[in-house]
Amino acid sequence: MDVELRMIKGRPVLRFERELRHSPEKVWRVVTDPSEMRHWFPAEVELDGRKMRFTFPEAAPVDADGGEGELIESDPPKVFAFRWEQDVLRFELLPREDGCLLVLTVAVTSRLSVGRDTPGWIGCLDALEAHADGRPFEPVTDHLPLIEHYVREFGLDLGTDEPEGVRFVRDLVWAPLDDVWRLLTDGGADTVPARAAHPGLTPGRVTKAEAPRLLEYEWLRDGEPQGVVRWEFEHVPLQGTTVTLTQENAHGPEALAAWHVHLELFFAAIQGVERPWSAEREAELTRHYTG
Repeated sequence: MDVELRMIKGRPVLRFERELRHSPEKVWRVVTDPSEMRHWFPAEVELDGRKMRFTFPEAAPVDADGGEGELIESDPPKVFAFRWEQDVLRFELLPREDGCLLVLTVAVTSRLSVGRDTPGWIGCLDALEAHADGRPFEPVTDHLPLIEHYVREFGLDLGTDEPEGVRFVRDLVWAPLDDVWRLLTDGGADTVPARAAHPGLTPGRVTKAEAPRLLEYEWLRDGEPQGVVRWEFEHVPLQGTTVTLTQENAHGPEALAAWHVHLELFFAAIQGVERPWSAEREAELTRHYTG
């Protein structure tokens, strides 16, 4: 695999390796000089002593200015490490006979975000390598398949069967809360919106609707309420949007698999891709959750 996810002292850390056909001294300039970093790093970097400032381009989907950081370690041409808000990035250059090995580790705040962080950093390293080689770089424009791949690879899509019911927490990248709410409710929440329930669920009445953060409704069996389904959304600047979905008094592989498929389709729809329900995927996940 081109990336590893490790837990170090309870914190998620992504580790990347890249073989480069250039000396550590040349790669050091590309990695550390702000005028060189603009060719591959996701934000403009200002370095003043140990203080750092990051500014996102206007086209970036992030609803924040980039934030601040600090230089932690600089040992030319071996190690360059800095803090970016709460994340810590460390670049290590190891000499090789025909160039060098670049090792990048990124200690992140939330494990949920590594599904979209990983394609982002892979793209940055691709751009870094192209810039060091002196060749043009064409970034990937369709990010959904890559994010879905790493979300599954790292198990970030899995739900849990807890005493109160099944529960999922999913990253929704940078989607604004208003957009997520509009997609879920189709503009109204007086009755349970079609997108808020999977095909095997019978919804009852809406019990809470607090746009754009909370939708709660009863679910029925044989016409009787069994508990509630709760969609809760949160947005944190520089971290993104998350959804927590719970279904009270629902247990077992079938309940987990149904919501798992539903949330996969919901995430794709947020990215502008509409897909039909897949009974095959539901059956596959039921077997997975059965163990």
